[in-house]
Amino acid sequence: MSRDAVSVSDYVARAGIQAYLGDVSPAAFAEKVQQRQTELQAFLTATTAPAVQWQYKVPELGEGGACSLFGQLADEPYDLTAILGGQNAANQHALAQLSLIAAFYREHSALDWFGIYQARTNGAGEAVLVKLAYYGAPSRAEFPLNSEFAKISNNSTVGLSGKAKVINDVAAYLGTGGEYYTCDPKVQAEACLPLFNQSGKIAGIVDAEDFNKNVFTADALALLVAVCLTVPAYLP
Repeated sequence: MSRDAVSVSDYVARAGIQAYLGDVSPAAFAEKVQQRQTELQAFLTATTAPAVQWQYKVPELGEGGACSLFGQLADEPYDLTAILGGQNAANQHALAQLSLIAAFYREHSALDWFGIYQARTNGAGEAVLVKLAYYGAPSRAEFPLNSEFAKISNNSTVGLSGKAKVINDVAAYLGTGGEYYTCDPKVQAEACLPLFNQSGKIAGIVDAEDFNKNVFTADALALLVAVCLTVPAYLP
């Protein structure tokens, strides 16, 4: 598999990352990203893949597809089998590698929540972002990829536009009228970044959240971009 779908500079430009880097130069940022890519590849090579999680718990959804009550879970877990077309060896390998990437991110970021989503069509024929691997509290499995849902969801917005969305203070963002999809009220910072495949098409997103403000520094974003450049090669 190739190391990444696009170069660091191309990714930064297309996703609009530079807007969130302050005074950090593109060259300095690219160096940080490349170092993290090297660390991640070494981790993937040396680490035994965990057991694949085909099913996971999800929150009850309320009106408009929003989470109903925080901590209230649906009776049935979400099962990835149908949307991935079966539990075959290729899908098994892909999910195992994505779980390893999530484990690497958890170890190096220490953030409270992280998820990898792929753009797919669900059983109802709807374009969605489906969560393939994650760590942290239970969260919804599919985000509709349409302009209506994008009005309340950064995930859907980024999945449609390919432009990153970084919020270092959720309360302040809401205070200025920003739209935000809330499932866990403890979240105070979020970074949602796009994934691009080798043809340049938006292949999905990653979403990282934390219970503290101002965690998405340039160094933190370098780690996240390294993940975004690595994930597409392992998507099923």
